[in-house]
Amino acid sequence: MGRGRAKAKQTKVARDLKYRTHETDFGALAKELHGEPDSSTTSTDDEDYLDDWSDYADPPRRD
Repeated sequence: MGRGRAKAKQTKVARDLKYRTHETDFGALAKELHGEPDSSTTSTDDEDYLDDWSDYADPPRRD
């Protein structure tokens, strides 16, 4: 029960994705898929992000 509104929204989103025409930047998509670095991000951003979450990482295994 109560799934009607959620299903209607999913149907609307799916229909929009199917029938709306989108301008796709294939160059940016290719760069993302090939792992080329984006000019707007720097390596220090990644290092800061990793430092923020390093406390939650599992300790290395010692086999």
